Amino acid sequence: MTRLTPSPSTNTPNVPHSVDVSSSQPIFETISYQQCRTALLQRKEIALLDVREEAPFAEAHPLFAANMSLSRIELDSAARIPRLDTLIVVYDDGEGLARNAAQRLQQLGYRNIKLLDGGLAGWRSAGGEIFRDVNAPSKAFGELVDVQRHTPSLSAPEVQALLNANADVVVLDARRFDEYNTMSIPTGISVPGAELVLRVQQLAPRPETRVIVNCAGRTRSIIGTQSLVNAGIPNPVSALRNGTIGWTLAGQTLDTRKTRQFADSGSLSPEDHAQAQRAARKVADKARVSRVSLQDESQTLIEWKKDNTRTTYRFDVRTPEEYAAGHLPDFRSAPGGQLVQETDHAAPVRGARIVLSDDDGVRANMTASWLAQMGWEVFVIDGAGPQDFTQQGTNADNDQAFLPPVPTANSVTAQGLAAWLENDLPSNAAEGETVILDFTSSANYVKHHIPGAWFALRSQLAAALDNVPPACRYVLTCGTSLLARYILKDLQALTTTPVWLLEGGTSAWIAAGLPQESGESALASPRIDRYRRPYEGTDNPAAAMQAYLDWEYGLVDQLALDGTHGFFVI
Repeated sequence: MTRLTPSPSTNTPNVPHSVDVSSSQPIFETISYQQCRTALLQRKEIALLDVREEAPFAEAHPLFAANMSLSRIELDSAARIPRLDTLIVVYDDGEGLARNAAQRLQQLGYRNIKLLDGGLAGWRSAGGEIFRDVNAPSKAFGELVDVQRHTPSLSAPEVQALLNANADVVVLDARRFDEYNTMSIPTGISVPGAELVLRVQQLAPRPETRVIVNCAGRTRSIIGTQSLVNAGIPNPVSALRNGTIGWTLAGQTLDTRKTRQFADSGSLSPEDHAQAQRAARKVADKARVSRVSLQDESQTLIEWKKDNTRTTYRFDVRTPEEYAAGHLPDFRSAPGGQLVQETDHAAPVRGARIVLSDDDGVRANMTASWLAQMGWEVFVIDGAGPQDFTQQGTNADNDQAFLPPVPTANSVTAQGLAAWLENDLPSNAAEGETVILDFTSSANYVKHHIPGAWFALRSQLAAALDNVPPACRYVLTCGTSLLARYILKDLQALTTTPVWLLEGGTSAWIAAGLPQESGESALASPRIDRYRRPYEGTDNPAAAMQAYLDWEYGLVDQLALDGTHGFFVI
């Protein structure tokens, strides 16, 4: 295999102020830890981007760093950093990814990109506090709420005793449905966090019924329980202390593959809806949430969209199904419970403005009450209803309009690739074989992939090539081949071997009824694209689960050491 000296991509930019990095290396200014800290303290907009893969990011990062892997910048940047003049600070931990990421962002039109002086090591040596795991700001905030409000909780054995006694109790699982479906507390019902105040009277109509809120660990249990307390529901309410982790560590058995959901209980009565509306509005007002009326929101949002000095995120906090059926134009789906849990992912520009919508006057207000306490400037749109939700589709559907131009490529159909693979006979070994590089997520790769395909990470591309057999041609794929298409030129810069794209990606191969395989059959790159949460799945070591809980308990002390959070608790 012939290897060329790597050269930067020369994709034609879609916006002005881009740099032809093939002829010159752009020079990026550096910014110090102290300057970043000052921006955070002054609530100025800053996107502090860790461009490593998620697993190394989870091992160590600043509190308000957001993970945006170099591998996915073209796919993720427009939605997550919508304003081109945003101050973007890029760093790695010496892997050599930060400058490449800065160049790629510059090609996409971003005009205010800086490199963190010294990277992560520079942050640490300057005295910056280092956090680990994912969604650290939200989890630290949840712990602060628990400490300051003494959120009521019950241990796993106490809850088990109530269930064994057939007590008047309802268990509400505040996670996403897919997480609940994987493992849940016996008798638990899936009620994602933003739905709790809206649905609780349906599910526990008797004020004597004890309501228990759980998640996998601590944060969503605490926030969900405190939401019900703040809303003043008459029922006794408690968090399941330490969630499904605590349940497992207590030696108790979890259910799997359950499908009980809040929607199964029927429609919400007008009385319950009105009561929930009043309670949610009162909580939002107490948290100093701002408002935009439907009558003037169109003009206001237009002005905000034109404002080149502020970033405005627009989120629809209803369920993904409701969003897909119809939503306000330019709004993204961000179910409220997960938005509070994963704010750093949905809104990586700290200091930005956030606008929330729903059609019930409950979910947006409750979500906004938490975001406001987490230091965000939050607005809720009042009065939006089905007649105003004129745009349809998922986030992925709507994001298509914002993707950079897709590079052209030599492509092969699934059937054509199958013929190539069939003709890769041992007699042709001197010429190499057809090598398939699959850039989907490692989880998807393990689930199913084309037989013989190699899992590879874009951020590890040069090393991945060293790990695969000699090739007469490379064929790139991922789920749909969208990401693979952006990687095409990266690979062409590293080799003279012909590079092809699989039309329609692995999805097209599967749709054609061609063979598949599963498992870690051929890893050209390590599986570091996703951090395995200690609370995911049912096979985590007890020591890892306990260590995770110990880390969460220590987050309040870390917040005090960091000093940039700006959180308050009502």
